[in-house]
Amino acid sequence: MLKRLGVITCVVAALAMPASSAAEAFSLFGFHLWGEKEPEANLADAIPEPTDFAVTLELSPDPATGEVNTDLKSALETNSELFSKQDTPVSGEAGVLALAASDFERLVGTLYTQGYYGGVVTILVDGRPVDAVIEDPTPISARPIPVDITVTAGPEFTLGTVDIHYNVARDATLGQLPTAEALGLQQGAPAFSEKVLTAETRGLRAFEDLGYPKAAVKARRLTANHQTSTLDVTLVFDGGRLAKFGPVTVSGAERVDPEFIRTYANIPEGERYDAKILKRAETRLRDLEVFASLRVQPGETIAPDGTLPINITVSERPRRVFGFGANWSSNEGFGVEGYWRHRNLFGQAEKLQLSGSVGQIDAVDPEDLEYALRLAFEKPGAFGPTTAFTTSVAAVQERPDNYRSRSISADAFFVKEFDEKLSARVGGELYFANEEDVFGNNNYFLVGIPGYVTYDSRNNEFNPSSGIFAEGFIEPAIDALDSSPLLFSRFTVATYKSLDEAERFILAGRLGTGAIYSDSVEDVPASRRFFLGGGGSVRGYAYKNIGPREGDEVIGGRSYLFLNGELRTKITDTIGLVGFVDAGAAYDTSLPDFSEPLQVGVGAGLRYFTPVGPLRLDVGVPLDPKNNDPSFAIYVGLSQSF
Repeated sequence: MLKRLGVITCVVAALAMPASSAAEAFSLFGFHLWGEKEPEANLADAIPEPTDFAVTLELSPDPATGEVNTDLKSALETNSELFSKQDTPVSGEAGVLALAASDFERLVGTLYTQGYYGGVVTILVDGRPVDAVIEDPTPISARPIPVDITVTAGPEFTLGTVDIHYNVARDATLGQLPTAEALGLQQGAPAFSEKVLTAETRGLRAFEDLGYPKAAVKARRLTANHQTSTLDVTLVFDGGRLAKFGPVTVSGAERVDPEFIRTYANIPEGERYDAKILKRAETRLRDLEVFASLRVQPGETIAPDGTLPINITVSERPRRVFGFGANWSSNEGFGVEGYWRHRNLFGQAEKLQLSGSVGQIDAVDPEDLEYALRLAFEKPGAFGPTTAFTTSVAAVQERPDNYRSRSISADAFFVKEFDEKLSARVGGELYFANEEDVFGNNNYFLVGIPGYVTYDSRNNEFNPSSGIFAEGFIEPAIDALDSSPLLFSRFTVATYKSLDEAERFILAGRLGTGAIYSDSVEDVPASRRFFLGGGGSVRGYAYKNIGPREGDEVIGGRSYLFLNGELRTKITDTIGLVGFVDAGAAYDTSLPDFSEPLQVGVGAGLRYFTPVGPLRLDVGVPLDPKNNDPSFAIYVGLSQSF
C-alpha cells in the first residue's frame, strides 16, 4: 500500500495512543466514541437566584463616512462579557451589574486596539447608568433586565511622532537593533494599541538575539492628540548586561539520559547568548517525540562572570505506543495500516518501530492485495548532536493494474542536520524484487547509494500557509544480476503564499520531476519506474495510469513532470474549500522529451480543520481520460494534499 503512505501516516498520527492506555471515556473532535459519557451539569440549578438579562449595543456612525463600522461593532460585541454570557443566567442583579462594570474597561480597551482614543462608552442598566444603579438599592422589576450599551467611537487615530530609545552598554550593538519601522510603528499608519505591544515584544526579542536576555522596556509614553487625531509614541529599552551561555541543567528526566538531553540540545556553553539557539534546542528535543512537555529557559540572573545558566525541564511520554489508520479513495480502494513503536529503547531516544499495511482490501482476488511490513531503527545523536543513524528492512507487495511486484529491501542512512531548515541523508540500499509486467517475469537485485537533500521552511507541516519545501534525491545503483548500471533522480519543490493577513486565502503550488538513466526501460524494475495518476500526483486519473504504454498497458517511464496548483479558502475557523488543477506526464526517455501531452485533472475539495490537521475530501475529474480512467475520483485523508 505504498501509494497511500503519505496520507495514512497523518491519519495514524491522529489516532496514536499509548499501549498501556486504560479503557475509559473517549471523544475525538467533539464526538463521543466510547465509555460512559459524563452527564452535563445544569448551570441554572447551581446558581443562586438565577437572573436573565438582555443586551443591545448601538455604535454611532463614523464621522468621516456617515456609516456604522460593522467590523468595529463586531469586535465590541465579541469582547463584551455581557454579550458572550447573555444566554447564561447570572446570580441576581448584582451579577448583571458586575458584568456591566467590567464591560466598560473591556469596551474602552477594544476601542484602543482598533485605534479609537477619543471614544465614549455608556452602559445603562434598566435605563440608568451603572454607577447610579449600584448606588440605588431599589430592586429592578423588569425581566430580563435590559442592558443598553452606546458607543461613540470618534475619529480613527493614526501614529504621529515615534521615538525609540535604546540604552545599551556596547555602541556596536545599536546599529543592529531595529528601527521604528522595523518594529511596526510607521508614522501615518492606524494607531492600533496592539502595534505598540507588538513593537515592545520585537524590540526585546532583538536584544535577546544579540546577547541581552534581561532587556526590559523602561518607559512607554503614549500621547493622544485629539486635535490632529494622532498618537505619539515613545519607547525606551534598556539592554542590561551582555550574557554568555552558562551551564545547562536538566530536570524531570526519568528514563532518558540527562547527559544525552544536554548534548542533543546543542547549546554552546561559553558562547554569546542567542534566544534563537534556545528556540532551536527546544524544537530539536521536541522532535525526539519522547517528551510530553518540555521547557528550555534561561535562569533568573546573570552570574558575575557574565554567564547565564540554562534550565531544561522535561516530562516524559510513555515509551511504547501503537497506532492505526485507514484510507479510502474511489479508484484506489480501501486500506488499513498500524504500527507499534518503542521510542526510548536504550535511554537515548532510540526508536524501534514495526509497521504494517494492507491495501486494496475490497479486491475480489486475494492475489490483488497489497501489503507492506517494515522494521525500522533510528539512533538520534549517533555522531554528535546534529547527526542520526537509521536502518530498516521491509517486505512489500504492490499490485496496481499494470504490474505486480514482490520485494525485500534493506537500507541504512547517516542523517545530517545543517540547520533548522536544511538536512541531508546518505546511505546504502539492497533491493531484491520479483516482478510481472508486460515484459514478463523478471528478477532484479539492486545495490545502490541513495542520497537526499531536504529544505523545509514551511510554517506548518500539515497545513502550511507560507514557506518552501524542496527535496532532491539521487541514487547511483547497479543490478547485481546482470551488471546493468542505473542512476535514479527526483526533485520536488512546493511553495505557499497567503493572499491576506488573516491567511484565509492561500495559493499553493508544487512541481515535481525525475529521471532514470539506464540502457532501456526493461532494465528498471516496474516498481521503480515513474507512473503518475492518483491522489499523490494528478487527481482524477486512475492510480498509476499515466505513462508510456504498450498497447493498453501503462509500462512506466524513465522520466516525468507534474505540476499541482491549489487555491485554499478558509470559510470559517473549521471549514475550508479548495479548488485545484493538476497536470503531468511520464516518458520512456531518460529526460522529459514532451512527446506525450500533459494529462490534466481539475477538481474541488472540502476541508475540516482539526487540532492535528485538516481532514480532506477531494473530488477530481480527468479532462482527457484514457483506458481504465474513471469519470471522477474521490480522495479522503488527513492534512493538505501537499
